[in-house]
Amino acid sequence: MPRYVTLLFAVVCGMSVANIYFAQPLLDNLSREFAIDYSIIGILITITQIFYALGLLLLVPLGDLLNQRRLIIGQISFSLIALVIVGTASSSTVLFAGMALVGLLAVVTQTLVAFAATMAAPAERGRVVGIVTSGIVIGILLARTISGILTDLAGWRSVYLVSAALMLLMVCALFRVLPNVERGVKSLSYPHLIRSVFLLFSQERILRIRSILALLIFADFSILWTSLVLPLSASPLSLSHTAIGAFGLAGVAGALAAARAGKLADRGYGQRTTGLALILLLISWLLISYIEQSLFALVIGIVLLDLAVQAVHVTNQSMIFALRAEARSRLTAGYMVFYSIGSATGSITSTHIYAHYGWDGVCLLGAVVSALALLFWAMTSRATAAVLK
Repeated sequence: MPRYVTLLFAVVCGMSVANIYFAQPLLDNLSREFAIDYSIIGILITITQIFYALGLLLLVPLGDLLNQRRLIIGQISFSLIALVIVGTASSSTVLFAGMALVGLLAVVTQTLVAFAATMAAPAERGRVVGIVTSGIVIGILLARTISGILTDLAGWRSVYLVSAALMLLMVCALFRVLPNVERGVKSLSYPHLIRSVFLLFSQERILRIRSILALLIFADFSILWTSLVLPLSASPLSLSHTAIGAFGLAGVAGALAAARAGKLADRGYGQRTTGLALILLLISWLLISYIEQSLFALVIGIVLLDLAVQAVHVTNQSMIFALRAEARSRLTAGYMVFYSIGSATGSITSTHIYAHYGWDGVCLLGAVVSALALLFWAMTSRATAAVLK
């Protein structure tokens, strides 16, 4: 798989997933423009995430049934339309409907990851998946910063209209480079295809193990990034939104460093990489807990946490993609559902814990989840090794 194609996949994935997170720093603007109460506007984010989860289950498995080139280009084209709907919305009803479509169609990122794994040679699959997945994490981390900059320059609508224009460019680029690969499971009906996602969990032990690890590590990821703005904006730190957004750059550094985890998985070191990454994940919370004493310690902790989460995520995907070549899209769909559950659980729990126990409580929660992930990895290490043999 040519390197420029791998990088293109990473860029498209980052841009697609960023569309879900653009709205987070814009809630205040949207509340004022559409006269939506502050207690209700937050539902906009929830709706987007719910439809993203539905897309994981209902759209991503289609990659095993349909021509993936047409599926990817079609989803991005419809995503472009959804972005224009949001950017030109004249009422709250249109806004909410457009954001629901944005969430539903953003799952093209997972179709692209599965397709990248199919296009890559077995010896380079981990490396390719690592680079493409890094694009997703970077898109998540930079979405808030980009959204804030564009809003300051040209208003909140420009965020979605600029994204739509960029997605049009991506459609043109993908149209030129994506191979036309017909799928080999056309005998499956759509209901059977969706049912088979659940059957894979009962049949593939590696999928079950790695999905639970995904749930735990992305719960940790959300515990940090959902609640981090609270202590940084409060006294005694009282940082500006621009300064807070800059911490996302530290996360990007960790995500980029973790792309190499795929190479280690290609060489058969997936289990060792996972164990080392989970140890780093646990250590990161110790550094993050010193937020009021040292912002430098916080930055190092953020780099370690994002490095660890990304390394485990890349290793997870490398392992599950090796299970069944004909079912990679369904394997991705099932795995990412656990990712969504972990992310949602971490977000809800972290804000609740912060309200009652402060930042120390959040860090303790993060450390406990990290320790559980490390313990689960140790308990399933033999089972994983036996299957991989």
